[in-house]
Amino acid sequence: MENYNQTSTDFILLGLFPPSRIGLLFFILIVLIFLMALFGNLSMIILILLDTHLHTPMYFLLSQLSLMDLNYISTIVPKMASNYLSGNKSISFIGCGVQSFFFLTLAGGEGLLLASMAYDRYVAICFPLHYAIRMSKRLCVLMIMGSWIMGSINSCAHTAYILHIPYCQSRAINHFFCDVPAMVNLACMDTWVYEYTVFVSTTLYLMFPFIGIACSYGRVLHAICRMQSTEGRRKAYSTCSTHLTVVTFYYAPFVYTYLRPRSLRSPTEDKILAVFYTILTPMLNPIIYSLRNKEVIGALIRLIQRIQSVKM
Repeated sequence: MENYNQTSTDFILLGLFPPSRIGLLFFILIVLIFLMALFGNLSMIILILLDTHLHTPMYFLLSQLSLMDLNYISTIVPKMASNYLSGNKSISFIGCGVQSFFFLTLAGGEGLLLASMAYDRYVAICFPLHYAIRMSKRLCVLMIMGSWIMGSINSCAHTAYILHIPYCQSRAINHFFCDVPAMVNLACMDTWVYEYTVFVSTTLYLMFPFIGIACSYGRVLHAICRMQSTEGRRKAYSTCSTHLTVVTFYYAPFVYTYLRPRSLRSPTEDKILAVFYTILTPMLNPIIYSLRNKEVIGALIRLIQRIQSVKM
């Protein structure tokens, strides 16, 4: 068995893939998912930027979700792939801090942004006549700025802590990225106070937004049942189901991982769950919002027609 104890300040990421053919197959699959996420999210950003029909609060928020997902998956997968291909599993002390900072910023920001998107759908369906007033450009910008700023503040606090705690001789992180709970396990000190702050942060950035989303969609479903138009009900159900799919894939494994006590946590289980909110969700978001959305498909068709007309 390899000895990962070392005297340098570098950390060792034990990774996600076993050194076998199955590991290689999983690695290829993750790389394909990564490329799909890059293409899908970048396409969504460009499409929303270029098509004036999509210049509404809903798609403005969606473009920010794509931007977050684009950065989110790029924070994790390239380093993981580089380590796997080179066989060098090390990551510098500063590099680990930088990766952790961006991961926590984007994770917290996306949790708050999804709650903002739920509020947008709540207002659109329950108060359609007041939508333009309640979801003004100013409020939309404040929601987006608040998501980024609050995510950054939370991330700064956690990253500063993990960069200043003393670590034991072993610096082998049993994960595929610098996840804070996995790093805290290597600390040479009692970290129960910090684990409590992780619980509080998870509650504020994940549990409360999730409760808000559940309440808003409860009101939305009640409003949908009272709709007279069959087409209106169908469109509302379609829009809500896409958002709820994203919410389930993102919040459920995140909350389950971070709210469990250390005694009940398993490194293998944590890594498998992390795949959902770090890799699968950024890939699924643009697929769900594009393939099940007639406005996005219409915008894509218009863009293709414009490109063809320019060529002719």
